[in-house]
Amino acid sequence: MEVHRLRTPLPREDVEKLRVGDIVYISGTLYTARDQAHRRIIQYLREGKPLPFNPRDSAIYHCGPVAIKKGSEWSIVSAGPTTSTRMEIYEYEVIEKLGVRIIIGKGGMGSRTAEACRKFSAVYVTFTGGAGVLAAQTIKHVIDVHWLDLGIPEAVWVLEVENFGPLIVSIDTTGRNLHEEIMMIARLRKETALHNQEYWTNL
Repeated sequence: MEVHRLRTPLPREDVEKLRVGDIVYISGTLYTARDQAHRRIIQYLREGKPLPFNPRDSAIYHCGPVAIKKGSEWSIVSAGPTTSTRMEIYEYEVIEKLGVRIIIGKGGMGSRTAEACRKFSAVYVTFTGGAGVLAAQTIKHVIDVHWLDLGIPEAVWVLEVENFGPLIVSIDTTGRNLHEEIMMIARLRKETALHNQEYWTNL
């Protein structure tokens, strides 16, 4: 396990050094995007419409932040991760078309996202659920916000962060998927336990 401190824009070669289990801290610009934002991103891409933001060589964070506005300035009170599996149907295309290097969330992602990470040199990293206030402490400035018509949690927030993390690499650029490996081990242990129980019951 290695610790990496990265800054956006993220060079491809730096992302390709990351391996499952490594710890990452990110500084620079990241973008929040939940279900509705992903859906609209895909709609724009398929209709050939330009996006009002450009996350190329940056990070997208599966997050619906709690934000308050004082005068003309926004501040983020809490910024915990949301469950990433809901974005699985969109993420391959987002990584492929937008050149995103890091996807941040919780709960793991599936084989299509792992394939995109392998083909387009991206990684998926997880942030601890329930640590929204910790995450907010790393946010230095709200640079911009887009699509507020979707609501504050679903809007795309452009954030300047400093040492955002710790983040655990769960899918790396080889396509290795930590969450799927853990699930496979759990299934094998369950099957072994059930087999052993059946064996001793039948003696």
